[in-house]
Amino acid sequence: MTPLSQLPKIYLKPGELTINEMPAKVSTVLGSCVSVTFYSPHQLVGAICHAMLPRGGETGRFKYVDEALRYMLEYFDQRGIKRNDILVKLFGGADMFEAKTSSKIQTVGRQNLEVAQRILHDHNLHVSAKDIGGAHGRQLIFYPHTGEVFLKRLSRQWREA
Repeated sequence: MTPLSQLPKIYLKPGELTINEMPAKVSTVLGSCVSVTFYSPHQLVGAICHAMLPRGGETGRFKYVDEALRYMLEYFDQRGIKRNDILVKLFGGADMFEAKTSSKIQTVGRQNLEVAQRILHDHNLHVSAKDIGGAHGRQLIFYPHTGEVFLKRLSRQWREA
């Protein structure tokens, strides 16, 4: 097994998705964006998306939660991976800016989470771990060959420039 320090490193930018069948270290930073990870312990394949908006079309498809999850599901289906063999984790969807009005406003972060959770539910996928919502960003490190996710919450410190 390759030592963790020698794994290929992938930085996942907003609107990107990666599916890996080989060991790697995937990192990303989230605010209102959402990351969903899929992992098959039987086929040792992992996937992660960094989706920025809830719904979209075919253009820039991975920047949309619905399109990114649809692609990941199709890939796992093509590999013959059954839904009950997919370990799912969900992260992000923060409200990064203070709402000046009612707390019932559907922010982008909340919309992203709502769409992700609905799609996962509709496809009978159980979320085994999550860290969602709130007012702080998150840094993630995902190991697609083990399904492990390490999370660091980022504090929002404002200072005068």
